[in-house]
Amino acid sequence: MIGILKKVFDVNQRQIKRMQKTVEQIDALESSIKPLTDEQLKGKTLEFKERLTKGETVDDLLPEAFAVVREAATRVLGMRPYGVQLMGGIALHEGNISEMKTGEGKTLTSTLPVYLNALTGKGVHVVTVNEYLAQRDASEMGQLHEFLGLTVGINLNSMSREEKQEAYAADITYSTNNELGFDYLRDNMVLYKEQCVQRPLHFAIIDEVDSILVDEARTPLIISGQAQKSTELYMFANAFVRTLENEKDYSFDVKTKNVMLTEDGITKAEKAFHIENLFDLKHVALLHHINQALRAHVVMHRDTDYVVQEGEIVIVDQFTGRLMKGRRYSEGLHQAIEAKEGVEIQNESMTLATITFQNYFRMYEKLSGMTGTAKTEEEEFRNIYNMNVIVIPTNKPIIRDDRADLIFKSMEGKFNAVVEDIVNRHKQGQPVLVGTVAIETSELISKMLTRKGVRHNILNAKNHAREADIIAEAGMKGAVTIATNMAGRGTDIKLGDDIKNIGLAVIGTERHESRRIDNQLRGRAGRQGDPGVTQFYLSMEDELMRRFGSDNMKAMMDRLGMDDSQPIESKMVSRAVESAQKRVEGNNYDARKQLLQYDDVLRQQREVIYKQRQEVMESENLRGIIEGMMKSTVERAVALHTQEEIEEDWNIKGLVDYLNTNLLQEGDVKEEELRRLAPEEMSEPIIAKLIERYNDKEKLMPEEQMREFEKVVVFRVVDTKWTEHIDAMDHLREGIHLRAYGQIDPLREYQMEGFAMFESMIASIEEEISRYIMKAEIEQNLERQEVVQGEAVHPSSDGEEAKKKPVVKGDQVGRNDLCKCGSGKKYKNCCGIGK
Repeated sequence: MIGILKKVFDVNQRQIKRMQKTVEQIDALESSIKPLTDEQLKGKTLEFKERLTKGETVDDLLPEAFAVVREAATRVLGMRPYGVQLMGGIALHEGNISEMKTGEGKTLTSTLPVYLNALTGKGVHVVTVNEYLAQRDASEMGQLHEFLGLTVGINLNSMSREEKQEAYAADITYSTNNELGFDYLRDNMVLYKEQCVQRPLHFAIIDEVDSILVDEARTPLIISGQAQKSTELYMFANAFVRTLENEKDYSFDVKTKNVMLTEDGITKAEKAFHIENLFDLKHVALLHHINQALRAHVVMHRDTDYVVQEGEIVIVDQFTGRLMKGRRYSEGLHQAIEAKEGVEIQNESMTLATITFQNYFRMYEKLSGMTGTAKTEEEEFRNIYNMNVIVIPTNKPIIRDDRADLIFKSMEGKFNAVVEDIVNRHKQGQPVLVGTVAIETSELISKMLTRKGVRHNILNAKNHAREADIIAEAGMKGAVTIATNMAGRGTDIKLGDDIKNIGLAVIGTERHESRRIDNQLRGRAGRQGDPGVTQFYLSMEDELMRRFGSDNMKAMMDRLGMDDSQPIESKMVSRAVESAQKRVEGNNYDARKQLLQYDDVLRQQREVIYKQRQEVMESENLRGIIEGMMKSTVERAVALHTQEEIEEDWNIKGLVDYLNTNLLQEGDVKEEELRRLAPEEMSEPIIAKLIERYNDKEKLMPEEQMREFEKVVVFRVVDTKWTEHIDAMDHLREGIHLRAYGQIDPLREYQMEGFAMFESMIASIEEEISRYIMKAEIEQNLERQEVVQGEAVHPSSDGEEAKKKPVVKGDQVGRNDLCKCGSGKKYKNCCGIGK
């Protein structure tokens, strides 16, 4: 073990030695940079940009660019980056994580690689954990960048689309991680490329990188909405389908399990719902609901395909006969069956778009981060993000006194000792920071201190608005601050001049399950070579101690006759705590790694859909793409109806019915003509007829209108199917672990079934686009519309647990969306009149 540590340390030392040589190059340039006037210093930016266009790289420019920033920082901010900060800047530029202790000036360090990489003009994102820090850094460090002639933007949740576009167009953009992720998702839901706000993801520096890429890695960002899932529409469609007669109003192919309305059925539907053309674009939702109701009544059978159990529809696995609890049929079929069986229709909100921070940040061309504590998670950063952790030496030696843990028998004894320690230090005028894991603990200690007459501040999720003020006072003489866990991170506690020789006392009321969080708390004291002391108080009743077998220790304390007021200071216990923490960290890492493996399935699918959406948005003419979709649709239909070995068993009538209903006009393709052909020859005349009909359609309107019509159809179908697919993948994932029977690997099963569902969705997209292109009437005033308007709700701060929940943005009806009452009209012309 010692050998491995030595090896790791040696690697870090080698990196530091290598960077020290670059720091010496930067120092050597100081004599030529210092005499420059402000104008000449600004002129360097233009010079660097020109040199980049002539073939030099940012690596070539690094020493000189860093020397320019150092000089500019001295003039504008009155702060001159130390050598260790230059090292931190080099590590960040190289796409690594700079571990720099609290108070070592990470924010100033970041300006060096930010400036250098912004010279490319591709944009640099500086990522912070909250908007307060983003605004603070943008205004303070922004002065430096603007002095050097670069533009600085800030991206906030409250901004309009135009303001966001301006922020992202700047050379440097300050933003929170949540807002970046949501903007990416929203950009992939827009209908015109002018509505996008982000540029391609070039380089990001993440402040408090462990908080975002480790602690919040399992928090998915979600944009959600109700997406046409109107309960009434399921009921109406169900009631309508009950009136239909087999053969007359719909045809059912037993072999392919394909069911569809006949011409009579279509006419019946148009009369029942008082509409002119069921295939019109504005009736997409209605047609979809009727089709699903038909499938529910004709194809799906109770006690064969599903059972009704406790008022819910539960799917039956066709291979094993097991009930698949937690799984739901996709594309609204489950709701259609619920309507058929008269149980409650579960109209849960639908995920329109989702991504985890792990997958969002892995899309950047180059990624780096800074924090005071990353070494314990080094393996995770290297394996998942391909980033090394470089521990940067401190500018002055750390003289903080980290004392051994004090272990008490009970919580009561521990808290009494904590309060006594606080009171004694308070009397001496020493500022005290008390770290707690939970809000309840901070409130308990607050009550005990109030009884003792000690004035204090509480900093937790309930009063985060005063965060900066409370932290600013925390280093003053006699100040007592109780902080929950991560509160106040990113803001330094500066010591008052009159207590510089005593320093800050940090008291931990229990060990966190992660060593990293404990180290963050310790790091609050002893910044920049200041004195300080840290002490953790533990009890045998603490969660970590309970989880990892402290019974022997408790029994020993009982045997020794120790009471509540006597602590033990034991290296053995400290080691046991540390090994328990390592075990928990290992478990958490495995959980995050597994999440990534599951999320990677959806990531690959998301990349395919988003890339195709982008191509559609940028393409002038989609006709070639759509013809390809029609060809695939026809070939699939032919294969489906001619799969039997014996020619007599081919269902040519079913094929002709399908083509007439979905793609062509009655009589375009004749049954007897197709019977004379082999299956591989059938597609050609059908496709030729389709293209002929396509040409006829084009002649009816100006080309520009036809091209826009194609886009309207493609966006409508792709977005509807994709949101339904995400929903289905959600349900698949929730239920997959229930199917881990007979040595089946749930992940492998999820990958295989997820891929099959994706293939099926693509086929469904191609079929539906082909149908609407060939059958829909084309309106004069075409307008692309969002399938549904998604909303994002930002993570709440009322309680530390909020971080673990998915960050969801909820649903809202847009004025131009289809009204949810099922009328087929726009909301503004229906239930939204006057609103």
